Amino acid sequence: MTEALPAPFEFKDCALITLATGRSAHGLRDLRDHAASVPLDSLRHHFYEALLRPSFDDPEFGNDFAIWVHDALRDEVLAERLSALDPVDYADGEGLRTALVEVLEDRLAEVSAPTVAPAGHDFHFLSSQVVVFGTGRQARTPEELAGMVPRLSFGSVFFHLVEARLRPPRGVDDFSAWLEGWGERGGAARRALAGIDPMFGSLGGLRD
Repeated sequence: MTEALPAPFEFKDCALITLATGRSAHGLRDLRDHAASVPLDSLRHHFYEALLRPSFDDPEFGNDFAIWVHDALRDEVLAERLSALDPVDYADGEGLRTALVEVLEDRLAEVSAPTVAPAGHDFHFLSSQVVVFGTGRQARTPEELAGMVPRLSFGSVFFHLVEARLRPPRGVDDFSAWLEGWGERGGAARRALAGIDPMFGSLGGLRD
């Protein structure tokens, strides 16, 4: 009996609606205080949803906190520690918050005087909503999928490769999950995807 093939892969797209929280940090201590209490939607935005912003293109630091600490506070040590935080490593948003606050508190204990940003360079906490919609596009085979990926919008790349890793089962992108059903025919593509860290680099770089 012939084994049934997986259903076609349905491409989706998404867009980011950014909202202000009214909170801002002028220095390291402020950043710690707000990180401990800001809504989880804001942490999600700054850790990975910000990748959807057209202006986001920083291959060195993968989240807004690390970028601001590096650029505004000129603290490369802390920036590297913050950049190493991957939301997928934590069971939920509160686990990520705890890790973030611990990193900031450790740095506060190390420095003699908490650093502050130059005037006009405060960190503004934002929140966002991701709106998901269908595209009507499908891939029926691993070969079709590979041929369509270079033409995907950034929103599709984000939804299927980045946001998917935060959905159950955590750490698995949509492409890899679908290719699993193709056995060895999808094996090479799965292995290539396993070597990609979606939290570093731009969406354009991930797509390419």
